[in-house]
Amino acid sequence: MIKTSLSLTALFVSTAVFADSPAQEQQLKDMERIIVTGSRVEERIDEVTASVVIVDQQALLRNMEVTNELQSILAIQVPGMGPNTGTNSSSGQNLRGRSALVLIDGLPQSTPLRNGRLAIRSLDPSVIERVEVIKGATSIYGNGAAGGIINYITKNADSKNGFNGKLNLATNFSATDFDDSLGKRADVTLDGRSDKFSFVANVAYEDNGIIKDADGDALGLLYGMSGFESKNAFTKLAYDLTDQSALSLTYNYFEGQQETDYISIDNNVNLGEKSYAIKNTTGEKAPGDPQGPRGNHNLKLQYEHADIFTDTLFTGDVYWQKLENVFFYSTKFRDPALDLAGGQSMIESEKTGVRANFNTTFDFDSTAASFTYGVDLLNDTTAQSLVDGRAWTPKMDMDNAALYLQSKFVINDDWVVKAGLRHEEIDVAVEDFKTLMVCRKTCSDVIDVEGGNIEYSATTYNVGLRYNAIDAFMPFVSYSEGFDVTDLGRTLRTADAPSVKKIDTDASIIKNYEVGFDGYYGIFNYQFATFISQSDIGTSLVEDPATGKYESVRSPQEIYGFEAALEAQATDNIKLGVNYSWLEGKNTDSHEYLNGSTINPPKLAGYADITLSDDWHMSVTFMHVGSRDRFEKVNDVYTGTNGPVSSYQVVNLSSSYQINQALKVYGGIENLLNQDYYPARSQTYTGKGYNVKGKGATVNLGINYLF
Repeated sequence: MIKTSLSLTALFVSTAVFADSPAQEQQLKDMERIIVTGSRVEERIDEVTASVVIVDQQALLRNMEVTNELQSILAIQVPGMGPNTGTNSSSGQNLRGRSALVLIDGLPQSTPLRNGRLAIRSLDPSVIERVEVIKGATSIYGNGAAGGIINYITKNADSKNGFNGKLNLATNFSATDFDDSLGKRADVTLDGRSDKFSFVANVAYEDNGIIKDADGDALGLLYGMSGFESKNAFTKLAYDLTDQSALSLTYNYFEGQQETDYISIDNNVNLGEKSYAIKNTTGEKAPGDPQGPRGNHNLKLQYEHADIFTDTLFTGDVYWQKLENVFFYSTKFRDPALDLAGGQSMIESEKTGVRANFNTTFDFDSTAASFTYGVDLLNDTTAQSLVDGRAWTPKMDMDNAALYLQSKFVINDDWVVKAGLRHEEIDVAVEDFKTLMVCRKTCSDVIDVEGGNIEYSATTYNVGLRYNAIDAFMPFVSYSEGFDVTDLGRTLRTADAPSVKKIDTDASIIKNYEVGFDGYYGIFNYQFATFISQSDIGTSLVEDPATGKYESVRSPQEIYGFEAALEAQATDNIKLGVNYSWLEGKNTDSHEYLNGSTINPPKLAGYADITLSDDWHMSVTFMHVGSRDRFEKVNDVYTGTNGPVSSYQVVNLSSSYQINQALKVYGGIENLLNQDYYPARSQTYTGKGYNVKGKGATVNLGINYLF
């Protein structure tokens, strides 16, 4: 049994860095049914009792011929994922109506204590081997996974001794107005193996030009990608200590900031005029620092032993993550007493953690059993201050200790039964603080708040059943819970009580019920799932029309929906895929619909991959976003995130040609038909500067060279 486990582990760690090699491409195909995120150990997808999506290397490369934006790629590939926002923020792009926990090789990137919704863009896509998405509330990785998990699996060295390299050069520009739109990109990946030692190293640089809409106007700059300059450095070192144990060290650094001489002309949905940008001809620098992550550091040391004791695989991690995310300049932070016309907020977060994970397997007469168990220790220190030094959200210092046990029984190769639990003990120390005066329609009061300790203790459960005897119909049913400290920082920064002990800081248990099936028949592969997600404390925000202040909804909520996906190998040269997702949600006390910050409109997406010859490939993707109109105007205007969404669609086209074994050229057009539209978030968010149109027709050209 250990040999089988080791062979799977070897297959996973040897997944190719470069999918251009035929032998390595076959390895990728063999990997399509293996996942590591759902149970923290390797397992087959057909043993997972939940909805799972894998965006493999082939799909990533196909989409990256058009765009490197992970938001756009995931929106097309993952049913249940909201449409992309067109910005560097995923606010309004949810997974099944709730926030997803973003991981890099299992390391948390999200900042649930003060959720800035910037974690999806936490590394360069050239580093990623594949993306694993687990949908529905889960506690397997702890706080913050109310909607599920998005795990970026990074690249590993080739399994053969030797040295490999890949260079990618690309440029993009607007097809509607070329002026100032030229962008550039370069990334290089090296990997090598010599007996017991292996390494992967990657550096990537991208500098966007000014992004234009279908009319040729520059997009507004709020959370914008125009002039966005990003840098990424990645390395992974591995050493086989014995034939059963290995040590690895991984480090990734990512930064991305908006540097542009354009200035934003901000409007809103109720004015009926788009927000856009114009060249700054005043000779004066626009106020504020560049938007975006100043630096995101991830460091992990991992030890693995395939047989640390009888039939038991052990994985131990020590990790560190630190980031600074700078938001846009806003006059709501004005303070005449300090002679300040505005300000910028910045989330600062630092995590250190230790994880010990064991997987013990047993074989009975007709049953294969496995037990995954361990401990997670985490310290997360998060605060949101202003760049000028004023405090907005107080410093929160969280210690989190958790024990967990997950069991799986495969009976007669057909029945899969899962059950598990996780117990959390959380202590959050909050310093004494003053609330910050924030001026929207009115200015908020400044309140002295006594700090203290906020303690949580919770046990969450999951159980699932799956039947695999019939290839054409493999049904599953599951119940899972997730523990969610609902954006504690936002709750504290709007405090109206003199002590944290008098503020409602209760956490929520998210309960997820799911029934679905997948299967394959002839040329078809398909999936279907329907779900209900319930929480006793809300996770959305509502604007007070009188003050403009956003407050967390604390009443119970229910979100429900369904998803379907179908793939077909229509001919030897044509592969087709389509997916659809629909969801809705209400506050169960008032029976009011949840707003657009939580519920995404219906979405239909698909692709066609066409092999024109051995060397020439073409791909078409599309996304249709449906309408959603649930709210009435207040005093003749839409408020908060209650704006109505009108439907739109976007088509992308890409093609690549393999000149020889080492050299490939490619090109793509994003928004091929130059559709003039507002993304869903731009329609539903009524705040000033949010109603930015979608990207117009944009050309991307590149070249890959293997050495």
